[in-house]
Amino acid sequence: MAAAGALCLSSAPAHAWGDEGHEVIALIADHYLEPRVRARVQAILDGDDSDLTARDIAHEATWADKYRDSDRNSTKERYQRTHSWHFVDLELDGADEDGACYGHPELPPGTQASAGPARDCVIDKIDEFAAELRNPRTDAPERRLALQYILHFVGDLHQPLHAADDHDRGGNRKIVRAPGIRSHDLHHDWDTEFVVRLGADETEIAQRLIADISASQRRRWSAGTPADWAIESFSVAKSHAYAHLQGTVRPDHYELTAAYVADATAVTAEQLSKAGVRLAHMLNQSLR
Repeated sequence: MAAAGALCLSSAPAHAWGDEGHEVIALIADHYLEPRVRARVQAILDGDDSDLTARDIAHEATWADKYRDSDRNSTKERYQRTHSWHFVDLELDGADEDGACYGHPELPPGTQASAGPARDCVIDKIDEFAAELRNPRTDAPERRLALQYILHFVGDLHQPLHAADDHDRGGNRKIVRAPGIRSHDLHHDWDTEFVVRLGADETEIAQRLIADISASQRRRWSAGTPADWAIESFSVAKSHAYAHLQGTVRPDHYELTAAYVADATAVTAEQLSKAGVRLAHMLNQSLR
């Protein structure tokens, strides 16, 4: 779901890319993993006894959403504790990373990242979980959680509306209509509609995107930090997702032109590709 200001029960669900987008990212990453790292990743995931997903890398990339929503209709403990970790609320009219990350709260001494404060952002959580993956003293259960969250959160960070907000819950309050697409909110279209236009299924999409990724792009995209990637996604949202929306006579309702859809689909392809390359780089650096 989108960036959604403060943690609250009224916020819409945060399903960046939907399952298919996350699976595409994981499959791209898997292609670029060093053989030893790929084996370590699978060995760690084999320890998942949550029964929330299958244990391959593509399905495990959806685990964080499944876990967060597993008690959404009951106690909401998991939902409330991890909901805000999926996005960073950079406002179009004044991007403030410190504010969007609730002041970057430090983990109390001896606290594992999976037990960190609920009020935190995706940038901080990626950094914290990556540090745990690199640390040989991290115990096995926490190492598995760190991997599961990183598989998902790197993808979340590259969904433009998880890194930007127009006081509309990351596009959830903007209802849009586009040629050949049922009327949804803007966030939904970036989550799923522009992904499905890239291919028949996650495997086909991943293979097509991998074939178009050059060695120079891999080198360039592997640079930077999660904070850098957030600013990049914010810029994409500002220049593409929120740009060129045509208003209608109804408040908060917009028309998406065929040109907008074509541009958004191309941007989605690049964002998925960048996320896959960066996820692979992070895992190769952390688990070699």
